[in-house]
Amino acid sequence: MFESIINLFFPKVCSGCSAFLLSNENVICTVCRHDIPLTNHHLNPENDAFKKFYGRIPVIHTSALLYFHKKGIVQELIHNLKYKGHEEIGAILGEWYAEDLKTIELLESVDEIIPVPLHRRKLKERGYNQVTAFGKALSSSLNIDYNDTILVRNVYSKTQSKKNLLGRTEGIESTFDVSFTEKDHNKHFLLIDDVITTGSTLEACSRALLKIPGAKISIVCMAMAQS
Repeated sequence: MFESIINLFFPKVCSGCSAFLLSNENVICTVCRHDIPLTNHHLNPENDAFKKFYGRIPVIHTSALLYFHKKGIVQELIHNLKYKGHEEIGAILGEWYAEDLKTIELLESVDEIIPVPLHRRKLKERGYNQVTAFGKALSSSLNIDYNDTILVRNVYSKTQSKKNLLGRTEGIESTFDVSFTEKDHNKHFLLIDDVITTGSTLEACSRALLKIPGAKISIVCMAMAQS
């Protein structure tokens, strides 16, 4: 009864289209779930996300759950997650994608889930890393450890979405580093982020992780930009 009263004065709305959610809907309405552009990358090891890193870094597996289009549902979801504090979006997408990822044999050897980190200043400004809830949902569903300390961001930078391609890639190699011990040798790391765009950030993070002897890298993201 108390929850019904709260919903009467503060109705829950869909994070994709802002329509009022029905009592049986959570975070994303049924219409948006139906219309949301799924990649189905998990069905194709040679998908377009995997191909994006050809000749750049050795990856075991790469995939994203959704396609990101400007002014689309996914853009609205990511915006609400990243800038409006709606971390529940990351959790829902993580629970959703985990069911697909369970079918991928290549990921059965993953030892740890590693989020692309924020610089400590950016983390303080935003209050949270937008991929944390996504990563922890994957961790819980896949029963894989979540490690947000091994990969660090040394350089503070402004929002990537406002930069052009040159701005996104310039100097990024020195942005990330790793802090590891011998127990981290020979591990398979699942690197996660919100959106694959140019791939430069994920490439730089992967190169940092590959400093660890015997390290193997896979990449999973919530979405991938598609023109």
